Amino acid sequence: MHEVGRSLGLDVTVFDEKAMEKLGMGCLLGVAKGSHQKPRMVVIEYHGGKKDDAPVALVGKGLTFDSGGISLKPAKGMDEMKYDMCGAAAMIASIATAAAMKLPVNIVAAVGFTENMPGSSATKPGDILKSYAGKTVEVLNTDAEGRLVLCDVLAYTIDKFKPKCVVDAATLTGACVVALGNDIAGLFSNDEELAMSLMMAGDTAMDPVWRMPLDISFTKALKSNFADLANISDSRGAGACTAAAFLEEFVGDTPWAHLDIAGVANKSGKEKGSTGRPVPLLINFLKDQAE
Repeated sequence: MHEVGRSLGLDVTVFDEKAMEKLGMGCLLGVAKGSHQKPRMVVIEYHGGKKDDAPVALVGKGLTFDSGGISLKPAKGMDEMKYDMCGAAAMIASIATAAAMKLPVNIVAAVGFTENMPGSSATKPGDILKSYAGKTVEVLNTDAEGRLVLCDVLAYTIDKFKPKCVVDAATLTGACVVALGNDIAGLFSNDEELAMSLMMAGDTAMDPVWRMPLDISFTKALKSNFADLANISDSRGAGACTAAAFLEEFVGDTPWAHLDIAGVANKSGKEKGSTGRPVPLLINFLKDQAE
């Protein structure tokens, strides 16, 4: 990765387990505890714009395999959980493409990589994790792990780089697939201008998204008796919305958008494989940010 980064003029920093422990990334590390494979956070910087311009931040979920952890997934289709890193892959591909195109914009891409496995040291339902942001999270379902990885990487990226806006992409919820199917990704945002920019970029690239709601009711559904919030809702409804509401708790006032790409990042059956989405959308978005 360092060699590829250098060839494109990118600065690449890899954080190992000890570095993340020092940073206090208890949620990401909590997901990683059940696996022998060590977690990593990779931060890639592209300096294409003016020196003092705030960067556009891209954050990706990189679950290289997701068994569900102690809250084990059904066996059918579990082989496809190697695609749970498609959000991270999309962000790396997007910043590399932007660098190859020499877009005049500053970009930082931050991705969290780990497995989610049911090992003897794995995080258990009922455990409480402390995030980089200092908020505590009660883990009610270890299969809602992507938001635990993202909350630490999001909070770190915003704290460290003070971006003008941040976009995350994740194969986050099956609920988004139920809502929107396999052709349209879910878009959640706390900023109207950012949301419109992403929707237009997606339409232009034929990589469409659909705006989904964020509401205080979804945040209230994450109430915990023992921590600042729980990692899943207390009801079965609106799973994609409550997942996005969880992430919103870690972005503060920064313009932020979340792309739930669970339905569009890969295909099943005879066409099984990655689609490369939402890279086309993101490249169009980055081109617009450079104008």
